[in-house]
Amino acid sequence: MAETKKSTRTSKGVKEKQILIRGVNWLGDAVMTLPAITRLKEKFPDSVVTVLAPSKLSSLYSLSSSVSNVLSFDPSEGLFTVAGRLRKASLELGIIFPNSPRSALELFLGGVPKRIGYSRRWRSLFLTSKVPPYGKEIAMRKRSRAEIKELISNPLYSRQHIPFSAHQIHHYLQLVAFLGCDSEPAPPRLNILGKSVFEFREKFGLEKNARFVGVNPGAEYGPAKRWPREKFIEAMKYVDLGVDVHWLLFGGSGDIDTCQMIKAQFPSSSLTDLSGRTSLVELCAGLKVCDAVLTNDTGPMHLASAVGTPIVVPFGSTSPELTGPGWPPVKEGILKADVPCSPCFLKVCPIDFRCMQAISSRLVADKLLNILLLK
Repeated sequence: MAETKKSTRTSKGVKEKQILIRGVNWLGDAVMTLPAITRLKEKFPDSVVTVLAPSKLSSLYSLSSSVSNVLSFDPSEGLFTVAGRLRKASLELGIIFPNSPRSALELFLGGVPKRIGYSRRWRSLFLTSKVPPYGKEIAMRKRSRAEIKELISNPLYSRQHIPFSAHQIHHYLQLVAFLGCDSEPAPPRLNILGKSVFEFREKFGLEKNARFVGVNPGAEYGPAKRWPREKFIEAMKYVDLGVDVHWLLFGGSGDIDTCQMIKAQFPSSSLTDLSGRTSLVELCAGLKVCDAVLTNDTGPMHLASAVGTPIVVPFGSTSPELTGPGWPPVKEGILKADVPCSPCFLKVCPIDFRCMQAISSRLVADKLLNILLLK
């Protein structure tokens, strides 16, 4: 890793030039950390910001102008292997975004002298600066089946008000604010070069002048976050009646079967199935190519917003106020049914999946058409 001779000074008067950020482990969460990284670089413009991240996410940070270097690790690597990598990097200050004990222990064993993170059980011992929990956080507590049944049986239920001040973006901003950084959110941004877009088009043989709509029907967390496959197909058919578009199916290796089923039930020469065929950077370039993206609440949703593509998202078991895309939070295109049991934060719906079933394919299609007709 390249070293520089530049240095910065924190608000507490401590010189720092090599700053490490221990990144999070999920794609969507990684995008939500970008505003904090932006604010950190604004405060210390001459610092070398290195991110320690899982290998599956390492290329994401190459698209951020605020990140200088990336150290990647495979989940199968042991704690001491990762710590040894940190020792070789001569780091001075570490900011730990995950709340896990292991993430703090990595930096402790890696010899990072100053380690900042949220105070949590079993890990505070490994921190030199313990940041108290962000006071406006709302726990994403999973509802029990009994609680869900009680909610839906009460006709006078009152939906919990969740302010955007509880959004996950603030969780990461408060850590860098400890160093005197601006705690006001910045939009998560990923820089996709024209070269990457050109190479994506060339690789997959896409027409230069076609209008593209992306479809991302998967969600790694679980089926409760997935709008039903048949509704995706219905919405695509409605859109096809109104405008001429080329459809791009996005997904990871776990979404290949779903995408193949959609392709089989939506036979069209104007559809390209890219599931399991793109790298992370290619996925970002593909989302950038699109005029609009229909997606579940998942990592590619955050990517599409971060590259500037309009999105339409059916939300069911989760809360857009807590983990919605972009900043200011995207509101147009976010669809959520008025049901008392949502958000439940469960992976699998224990009843009738009413939160997603109530979002009609026609409504989704109309949202897509509004975006396409305004372009």
